[in-house]
Amino acid sequence: MDTYQALTAFAALSQPLRLEAFRLLIKAGPQGMAAGDIATALNAKANTTSQNLSHLAQAGLITSTRAGRSIIYRSNMDGLNALLRFMLEDCCGGAPEACAPVINMVAPCCGVTSNNSPKDLKS
Repeated sequence: MDTYQALTAFAALSQPLRLEAFRLLIKAGPQGMAAGDIATALNAKANTTSQNLSHLAQAGLITSTRAGRSIIYRSNMDGLNALLRFMLEDCCGGAPEACAPVINMVAPCCGVTSNNSPKDLKS
């Protein structure tokens, strides 16, 4: 990920509805959610939700697939991983142990061993 892509992702997440939608899709997991269900969960209008989901998709943070008459949205964990790697790739000025609390916080939910260093995130 380059600086422009990171800025695009951060811009997409900087709006409250988009941030809530992204967090909701992360929580939903691989099965994702239909656009209408996302709008209902966020108490938002369908067209507003659709426009905001489009911003997240353009930023590479979510994906969508058509399932009959519905569009199913899913978090793009590769996009999130790239953003996290971008933020941590030059971490801690040669002292990776300083980043350990961040890595340890993320590791349990993602099935990663807690002794990874920021350099391990680059793979």
